[in-house]
Amino acid sequence: MSVAYSRLLFALLCLSLPFGALADDTPTLAIGAGMQRMPGWAGARTHRDDPIPFVDIELPQYGFSLSTEDGLQYDLIRDAHLHGGLYGDFQWGRDRDDLRSLAGKLPTLAPRATGGGYLEWDFTRQLDAGLRLSHDANGAGAYLDFYAEWDPPKLGMVEQSLQLRWQSMNGAAMRRFFGTTPASAQALDVPVWQPGAGSELATLEYDLFLPTSRHTGLALSLEYGYLLGDAAESPLVRRYGSRNQLSESLSFVYHL
Repeated sequence: MSVAYSRLLFALLCLSLPFGALADDTPTLAIGAGMQRMPGWAGARTHRDDPIPFVDIELPQYGFSLSTEDGLQYDLIRDAHLHGGLYGDFQWGRDRDDLRSLAGKLPTLAPRATGGGYLEWDFTRQLDAGLRLSHDANGAGAYLDFYAEWDPPKLGMVEQSLQLRWQSMNGAAMRRFFGTTPASAQALDVPVWQPGAGSELATLEYDLFLPTSRHTGLALSLEYGYLLGDAAESPLVRRYGSRNQLSESLSFVYHL
């Protein structure tokens, strides 16, 4: 089944569900630390391991949230089901260690902050869907994300979450991550690749939280991504990388 038909069927399923009560207004304050294993660079088949902080702050009464998973959000629209407002996040880059054998042949990319806005519709406490539109704070890249998130029933004390995302990029962002300049193409013996705007990545993510005491727990995240469009056709991905992008993280969390 094509990605387009899958998204259409999912949207129809969402619209067929009855509206329920919204998420409660109980604040969430959680911090922690852990390890993350992710592709060494966008499109890589190799991986990098990094220590990461864990932050999950939700203040529904103020329309504010900040998390290492979803970035920063501040509601300017606070309807019963619809909310939206300002959005900020962080884009990973790539350094020489990440590039390994490609170091010196491909340019390194510094991490960048992104900012923009979002809209989200809450169907029920367990199901929501939305979009995020953002732009590099220092650069020309622009990103559009559609997502849907469902929280299945608890397994005993274990909390779960499933999220489906689709991301597209403008030409500047696509060329930054997946393009090859004449100099890089010659060094790598691949064609010059200057992709345009379009679909970049479809992702399915599973998150799990296992309480270990009244205030502590373990947070596990498993993410499978599949590169699309010009990103998947990049010579970097076809020769040195993979369309399949896997990320995992495990964190110890303390709820304040």
